[in-house]
Amino acid sequence: MALNKEVFKTRTQTAVLYAVVMLTGLLWNTWSFFILFSIVHFGCWHEYLKLTGKVDNRFDTGHWFHRFYYPLLGFLMMLAASSGSLMIAGIDLSEWGIMGFRWLILLIFLQFFLVKSSTTWHYARLITGLLYISVPFALFINLRSGWIWGFEPGKSGIFNSLSAFDGKLVSLVLVASIWINDTMAYIVGSFIGKTPLSKWSPKKTWEGTLGGIVLSIALISTFGWVYGAKGFEWMLVTSVAAIAGTFGDLLESKLKRMAGVKDSGSFMPGHGGFLDRFDSIILAAPAVWILCYLLYR
Repeated sequence: MALNKEVFKTRTQTAVLYAVVMLTGLLWNTWSFFILFSIVHFGCWHEYLKLTGKVDNRFDTGHWFHRFYYPLLGFLMMLAASSGSLMIAGIDLSEWGIMGFRWLILLIFLQFFLVKSSTTWHYARLITGLLYISVPFALFINLRSGWIWGFEPGKSGIFNSLSAFDGKLVSLVLVASIWINDTMAYIVGSFIGKTPLSKWSPKKTWEGTLGGIVLSIALISTFGWVYGAKGFEWMLVTSVAAIAGTFGDLLESKLKRMAGVKDSGSFMPGHGGFLDRFDSIILAAPAVWILCYLLYR
């Protein structure tokens, strides 16, 4: 696969703006992180419903109940997962999220039994959306909250936090691992890629995929070692994020092929839609959450 300079230029320019927005959300505070990924969550749901409608035209994506209710349920899951990191006037918003989630679950059961037009498979697709989109982002919010480490999220700058993991740092490492993996996989695959990785994503190659994973592990582990952090733990988190992120990208590619589309959306020139940009996080966040839970909780 030859390197397309114009495509690479467009992708790079968009990626710079994307990086600025992402880093602001990641590093400012827990509120900026939550707001950023709440927007991403609703964007991913919007595209998921469109893709699902293309996969099976019996799926009624136009009904307000589906376009609003289930994404809202997922948002309340994210709020509940904030675990005390979001406070207003001394009120823990995670408790409001738990309460709202319980009420919406009750209404869903009522709607399931009272509205006869909806079938079991119809609800199965919506529940799949919760598992595919909302649960991963809820776990990402929980990871950022610092709940796993049992203390409030770090408020110091990134370089003052490098001596140990906390919610802020591990979230940054996760996202950086995916960025580096995606970029290096594209570059390595463009120059030496020959062997197709999967029929789900025919432009990806084994050479590019392995190159991206190895380089992301090497670069982030080196960064951690230079600043005196626990290099082995950085290597573990980066490895899990890069590998799981690759599978997340393949899974979304499979969904797009089933829907017969090239991109899930078009909000980012050269990168596609929300699902195109955040598909890696959708699998990487749960994988890193499980790893950190096993290591630190």
